Amino acid sequence: MSDAGAHYLSYEREPAKRVFAAELREVTKMFKDVGDETSPMYVLLPTGERCNRVLLVGTITQKDKVGDQNILYRARVSDPTGLFFVTAGSYQPEAMHQLAKIDPENPVFVAVVGKPNVYTTSEGTVFTSVRAESILVVSQETRGLWVQDAARSTLDRIDASVAENPGSDVLLARETYRFGPDHWRRMVSDALSRMMSP
Repeated sequence: MSDAGAHYLSYEREPAKRVFAAELREVTKMFKDVGDETSPMYVLLPTGERCNRVLLVGTITQKDKVGDQNILYRARVSDPTGLFFVTAGSYQPEAMHQLAKIDPENPVFVAVVGKPNVYTTSEGTVFTSVRAESILVVSQETRGLWVQDAARSTLDRIDASVAENPGSDVLLARETYRFGPDHWRRMVSDALSRMMSP
């Protein structure tokens, strides 16, 4: 792996899951471990695994600055499966300063490590975004390595979800989400195909 690739992997505390935008956008379930006050907040991925940190890589396509005192940046980032949404504010000063320096008029690849968050609007629409802890500009090579990592990780989650005697997270995902393993395998295949096309 290149130095750039090693660099973007060095930001892990609790392991950050490699998740494609198309799967992250389907997330609707957030929870804590029952009876454990110190438990982090998890989201349940449709492929059947809990997750409280993610590592995403894509191209920033839009960035907005909200507020003057308590500044918040919102950005759209595109990977081979679609868009994911990133926020960084005063509680994430490192990520906020990194995002402030990026000009979406000159598209660059970024690696984002952060915590996924699910919120529901008053109309009942569910949105998933990532509260960034770190945002780094990375090379096209690193983006390619991440796509391969995310594909492998997603397929591993799918394989675990169809194994005999699945765990409670897999069973909950089956109850919660509309798409099954075949859908996510097609997503991985499409993402890898897009990477191979000129």
